[in-house]
Amino acid sequence: MQFSESWLRSLVQISQSSEALSHLLTMAGLEVEEMCPVAPVFDKVVVAKILTKEKHPDADRLNVLTVDVGQAEPLTIVCGAQNVSVGMKSPCALVGAKLPGIEIKQAKVRGVASYGMMCSAKELGLAEESSGLLELDESATTGQSIRELLDLDDNLITLKLTPNRSDCLSLQGIAREVAALTGARIKAPEIASFARNAESIAKIKVSATEACPRYVACQVSGVNAKAVTPEWMKRRLERCGLRSISAIVDVTNYVLLEMGQPLHAFDSSKLQGDLEVRYARKQEKLLLLNEKEVDLQEDMLVITDANGPVALAGIMGGELSSVDETTTDIILESAFFNPKVITGKSRRLGFSSDSSFRFERGVDFENTAKALERATGLILQICGGTAGVVTEIKGAMPERKPVRLRYERIRRVLGISLENDEVISILHRLGMQVKNSGDELLVTPPSYRFDIAIEEDLIEEIARVHGYEQIPQLSAQAVMEILPDVEIQKPISLLKQAMVQRDYQEIITYSFVEDAWEKDLCGNANPVKLKNPIASQLSVMRSSLIGGLISVLQTNLARKQPRVRLFEIGGCFTENSSIFSQQQRLGAIIYGASAPEQWGMAVRNVDFYDAKGDLESIFYPRKLEFAAEEHPASHPGRSARILLDNKSIGWIGELHPQWQQKYDLALPAIWFEVDFDSVMQTEMPTVSEISRQPLVRRDVAVLVDENVQVQTLLHNMKAENAPNVVEIALFDVYRGKGVEKSKKSLAFRVLLQDTQKTLTEEQIEQSMQRLVVVLQQNGAQLRV
Repeated sequence: MQFSESWLRSLVQISQSSEALSHLLTMAGLEVEEMCPVAPVFDKVVVAKILTKEKHPDADRLNVLTVDVGQAEPLTIVCGAQNVSVGMKSPCALVGAKLPGIEIKQAKVRGVASYGMMCSAKELGLAEESSGLLELDESATTGQSIRELLDLDDNLITLKLTPNRSDCLSLQGIAREVAALTGARIKAPEIASFARNAESIAKIKVSATEACPRYVACQVSGVNAKAVTPEWMKRRLERCGLRSISAIVDVTNYVLLEMGQPLHAFDSSKLQGDLEVRYARKQEKLLLLNEKEVDLQEDMLVITDANGPVALAGIMGGELSSVDETTTDIILESAFFNPKVITGKSRRLGFSSDSSFRFERGVDFENTAKALERATGLILQICGGTAGVVTEIKGAMPERKPVRLRYERIRRVLGISLENDEVISILHRLGMQVKNSGDELLVTPPSYRFDIAIEEDLIEEIARVHGYEQIPQLSAQAVMEILPDVEIQKPISLLKQAMVQRDYQEIITYSFVEDAWEKDLCGNANPVKLKNPIASQLSVMRSSLIGGLISVLQTNLARKQPRVRLFEIGGCFTENSSIFSQQQRLGAIIYGASAPEQWGMAVRNVDFYDAKGDLESIFYPRKLEFAAEEHPASHPGRSARILLDNKSIGWIGELHPQWQQKYDLALPAIWFEVDFDSVMQTEMPTVSEISRQPLVRRDVAVLVDENVQVQTLLHNMKAENAPNVVEIALFDVYRGKGVEKSKKSLAFRVLLQDTQKTLTEEQIEQSMQRLVVVLQQNGAQLRV
């Protein structure tokens, strides 16, 4: 938002310097991105009237002028400009004047004395190029300073506004802000009084009342569209970055900048029938003022006559109903459009406008009729004509709900104590309606503040106006306490360190994944879908980490990494009866050789038991159990559910050959995934006596059917709690000569020990006999 400082000062009377004003606005959240003067420094340049013009006796391209500069005697000046004429008023730099890059001195030009210099806009630093002298208005007072006449002691200020501050997209809005910050009085734009023709009525119909809750229009007849825009208005428009077009269009742009309300003027003679505000229909088109024809869509709001759309509401008017030099009658409109209806349409069409920029963010719906009155008065003043009565269609305006504000909350958030009266005063200066209710306030934001919705919004406003610089910088104070160390929970750093020590590398992948991953690897036909995915292939939330692990594995293999070991800690998401849940999990995958290639060890590819050993190591000293069970991602015969304290916590398995082929993996990959919370829990440290007695080992070999699970046998033997048994483990599985094809031979190692005395053979035999009985009860047969 670029504006003229002098225009702002005409609306609010402040004594601060330009630098102080810039600092004030920036510290209040309206960042001043740039402030620069409208003209370079120069002096002794005044308005001069050319009295006579004669050819230079010794130069064909030079003229000798006699000019009146408001002094007792006219000055003689030699000038080479081609647009010089008698009676013309133009800037004259007197002897001693300092212009950009030049100092004016008395001189002789081809033998003729010259007592000054007539100036172009380029010579004054007001333009990069100029074709002749700068022509001034005939009403300019001879001898008046050019800086005073053209208001050149002005600055251009550019604000870098945040999207929530649409109220500051006008001079009136910025003036309100300055008045609130300084306590100065604000001067509202003058709305001239004028008579209206009761018989002149603009006929309007609003069909889309929710999209256009307020529409105000009036007809102005007998205007002179060729009227010249006043210099002061042109100047203010140009200093705000808009060029002068025509008097009527300039007035609408001027009111837009001054009051923040977009307006539009239709040529009445180019309209057929009444105006209607409605949504566009199929196959309708509109040629806009920027000469771009757009295919209208059904969610676009348009203004139409009997023949169809004549304007794209809130964005741009149509070319066929635009005002030109032949216009005599106009219909001037001012409206409030729902921001939701306008938002996004400009981006879709590939262009933006000053109107859409404001309507998207919200304009003051209480200012709609006032802006129309202001514009009508200016048009009558400049172009003449007669105004008709105002037609207004008004529906349900946006509701301004009161916001609860607690004094104690203000002090707690800001860290300072503000008097209650000061808080109320700040809110009043911001245009808020305040109702006192004991220890709290009910604050209703004004119609131009769309960004005030919660208590924190009001606290921010109080901080801004009070001044961030007035809030002391205090060091944080807190009681230093040693936090208790939870011994039954591992720190995450320890878990990551354990994984890294086992040659794993941590990865971080997106929580949103391909829909195919969920169907292939998780058997999840109904994953949590994203309403607005960042990419078409990342359309659902993951319910498992395996997809991301395989994707990163593929990336490493594509870059010729032969041995890959990855892990990730991340959230997984599920939905059950419209109830969404998130669970942290630890996932890992291994691929390739079990160890880096070396001369002292034969090359062996990883298998199920490598991953199983890694998993058991990070859970140590807690004991895991594994139950054979199929998983969509795993090989049917090489997949297991992971159990801890008889509770399922995850899966482990070799990737299914189907997915191995689909994802271009030359070798099998082994993966596991467990609940993160289960990994982080650990047992309380225990102390047991170290026995001085020797361990006793006994081996027992049995024949069992192929379908008997070793885990079941181990579990049942341990559950027997045979005396003095400290460890039971499988150390051999045999199939082959001497063993039937439907059976397998299992050999278990049993360690026994007593901490107090050496075990007798009888005690050992009793414990072993109990274990043999357990094996026989589970279908096992002792091998002899």
